[in-house]
Amino acid sequence: MFRIKSSDGWARTGVFKTRHGKVHTPAFLPVATLASVRALDTRDLKEMGAEIIMANTLHLHSKPGDELIKKLGGIHEFMGFDGPVATDSGGFQAFSLGLGMEHGVGKIADNIFLEGLKEVNHKGKKRAFVDDGGILFKDPGSGRKVKLTPQKSMEIQSNLGSDIVFTLDECTSPLSDKSYTEEALERTHRWADECLKCYDRKQMIFGIVQGGEYKDLRVRSARFMSERDFDGFGIGGSLGKSKRDMHRILEWVNPILPENKPRHLLGIGAIEDIFNSVERGVDMFDCVAPSRWTRRATLYISPEEGGNPRNKFRIRIVNSRFRYDKNPIDKECDCFVCQSYSRAYLRHLYVSEELSYFRLASYHNVYFILKLMERIRESIENGAFQELKKKWLGERKF
Repeated sequence: MFRIKSSDGWARTGVFKTRHGKVHTPAFLPVATLASVRALDTRDLKEMGAEIIMANTLHLHSKPGDELIKKLGGIHEFMGFDGPVATDSGGFQAFSLGLGMEHGVGKIADNIFLEGLKEVNHKGKKRAFVDDGGILFKDPGSGRKVKLTPQKSMEIQSNLGSDIVFTLDECTSPLSDKSYTEEALERTHRWADECLKCYDRKQMIFGIVQGGEYKDLRVRSARFMSERDFDGFGIGGSLGKSKRDMHRILEWVNPILPENKPRHLLGIGAIEDIFNSVERGVDMFDCVAPSRWTRRATLYISPEEGGNPRNKFRIRIVNSRFRYDKNPIDKECDCFVCQSYSRAYLRHLYVSEELSYFRLASYHNVYFILKLMERIRESIENGAFQELKKKWLGERKF
């Protein structure tokens, strides 16, 4: 199912075969939370070369319902996408709707790493509650309660008909202490074994390595998952309080995981993080960031246009300096948006609240990341990954 084609240090390229086609790695999975990548359709995704996407188990269970999607032929037929689809387990929402809300922290955007933050900053009431039996979610609007157990998560993902499913896990907070992180780890391991007993054998299953920022827990989890018959592995949960913490976690975990199976770093998609994680042996990424940033008037640019780790390779198109700018978003980008429209026009659409802005901007951002992944694959195959990384990130070394 997974064949390594080339390597450059720990970085590697490969081909991952699924029921609905091949995935060339390192790969980025655009996130189609509700069977849709925001503002884009499946024709857009095919045009830009999206080989695989990621959908959300809990949200699709809530609306329109996994049983409805099953009756309509499964997620591929439902959304008109004939490529591979992965679905998460619902475990991330244990964090985002649970301790993430209570602690006021997130895993998406710029508050994922909380360097120097030692005290819990309570922000709101939890809507997800975890015990050994599963995760209870409460919808604040309808009052509806949903209980995800390992069996229920596998049932929902089977109804969706995705190619890759993830085991139910508990994604802990960056502010969870070691005692709670270890408790969640043991729970995640029990749930992984339960998922292996009941998942749909037509699907591929990935186990998720947890353990927070603690080396002994991460090593224990990586060994636990490696001993089981998974088709691949997710690396999830809190990745520490700094980028260096995340790098260390990957350095602990990836040498333990089987070399002949893909490794998916869950919820990570910043450009700097992609380079540093590929360098440490990661094969797959997913993140809502490319389409989410467009809704904040933020667009990706390359080093040739002034993109760098300090500005996170992004510009704010709403900035007044773009009002008379006839240039494309990025002269190095060959997407149809950059070939057809100016920064001034994109800014006009945004400030005028024209809906077309969201499609054009989302198209550019998702295309930009997918093409970057192509360049990364080419650089590894040519033994030039470090050269490409230096061009984008500067002199920083592994």
